[in-house]
Amino acid sequence: MSKVASKDTKPEKIVRSFLHRYGFRFRLHVTNLPGKPDIVLAKYKTVVFVHGCFWHRHKKCKKATTPESRKDFWKEKFKRNVLRDKKNRKALEKEGWRVQIVWECELSNARKRHERLSNLVAKLDHSTGT
Repeated sequence: MSKVASKDTKPEKIVRSFLHRYGFRFRLHVTNLPGKPDIVLAKYKTVVFVHGCFWHRHKKCKKATTPESRKDFWKEKFKRNVLRDKKNRKALEKEGWRVQIVWECELSNARKRHERLSNLVAKLDHSTGT
């Protein structure tokens, strides 16, 4: 598990590149916000988490499998991850932030990726009234 990257992952870089291409400016991994969001768009009061389906338990996703060995360990580990995500989301929303979650599987092919990220951009544009 120590080899699993927690930031600057390929899915995260895809989202950042898309946003940058469309002219959005952002900060990365802001430590003073709950959950250290992957992308912070302060102008839009929006944070983006790029979640791996396996670690964050994307519902009904084929990538959200559970290892066969040490099932109790993994069940507890995933439960803590999901609870932490929920707690961080609520804390951010309480502070007035909009929270967007982009799942790894939504970036798996060009059509899905363009659809999801275009939707994200539309939400950002809508949030400022432009």
